[in-house]
Amino acid sequence: MFKPSTKTAVTTAAAIAFVAAAALPHAAFAADVLRIGAPLALTGGLADEGKKQEAVWQLWLDKLNAAGGVKVGDKTMKVEIIKYDYQTDGKRAGQLAEKLITDDKVDFLTAPFGSGHTKIIAAVTERYQVPLLACVASSESVYDQSFKYLFGTLAPNSGMTDAMAALYKEKLPTLKKVAIYGRDDVFPKSMATSMATSAKAAGIEVVYNELYAVGTMDHSAAISAIKSTGADWIYMTGYTQDLILGRKQLNDLGVKAPIVTMVTGPAYREFTDGLGDLADGVTSSTWWHHATAYTGAAGVWPSTEAFYKDFTAAFKSDPDYVHASCAAAADVLVNAVQKAGGTDKAKVRDALEATDMLTFYGPIKFGPNHMNLGRDMPIIQVQGKDIKVLYPASIANAEMKLIK
Repeated sequence: MFKPSTKTAVTTAAAIAFVAAAALPHAAFAADVLRIGAPLALTGGLADEGKKQEAVWQLWLDKLNAAGGVKVGDKTMKVEIIKYDYQTDGKRAGQLAEKLITDDKVDFLTAPFGSGHTKIIAAVTERYQVPLLACVASSESVYDQSFKYLFGTLAPNSGMTDAMAALYKEKLPTLKKVAIYGRDDVFPKSMATSMATSAKAAGIEVVYNELYAVGTMDHSAAISAIKSTGADWIYMTGYTQDLILGRKQLNDLGVKAPIVTMVTGPAYREFTDGLGDLADGVTSSTWWHHATAYTGAAGVWPSTEAFYKDFTAAFKSDPDYVHASCAAAADVLVNAVQKAGGTDKAKVRDALEATDMLTFYGPIKFGPNHMNLGRDMPIIQVQGKDIKVLYPASIANAEMKLIK
């Protein structure tokens, strides 16, 4: 069962550190403790996403340490996660990453939610040559900087958009026009760009393609412009609250289309809870769904089912791709430490580069740019109060419904 950490320490500008570890004296500097640093957005605009990372890492940590820790060579190590709230401030994220390395003496770091903030932290870890595991950064622009110490468990964005354009053309043969509206931020912007490229390649005309500023609180002007295009498909990118507002304003302004896609809205329970009936019919794409059935996995959970069982028992809700990818990233890091025979940063980096393993989340093998090699990623749709998987066929459990 997940229990919030109780140790706290106040740092600069009210950032709070929560240390979660076995009850060892001076655990933060013990030689037999594997220390992982985690700058997280626990307040501010990305707090919903950051709290998901915090919760699933605590679940993973409790299970790992309850089993005795990690066997590394001839010793067993407990694991400690030192977490700071960077308050959804990119500059603060970089500062706290450096603090974790220089003051807290962590062995490795995990990255926070989003490609933009991951990129900031990657610049810090690269300078100090500390391996960094990113579990919610999928924009190729983060990985094209020749970072040697950054590794990501998500696959590239383009795999999602190509499949989506092909599927929607199949389900709606009359599909001719798409309107694309994206948040001007690293991940949402890259998804909008990728979607425009995929749509054009599929013979779909892009009749609207604009970005909105971070913090935009009114989309009515853009939505009115989209309405005038007569688009068959509306594709909006952003984060949960952006997309909830966008869907409400589409309804308020009477804008309808047979296909409405919001990336990655329906992947989050907050989206469907926040919209109620207005969420029905909205499609999206994601990197993972608990309907996948991986077995014989390495790590804390031997199967998707085992992870799902523990998660739902702890939180009384379904996990999404953020939970799964981040828990799997922790498994990958521990596996690399075991392969390296210790916490030597260069050896662990080399072990990460050679990773080829099956986790409950799926296969993880890092490509030349250190992103997880592409695989078929689920396309999902809200149908009633449920999330249904439309693609790939191997895990699909519903047919796509058009919005009337």
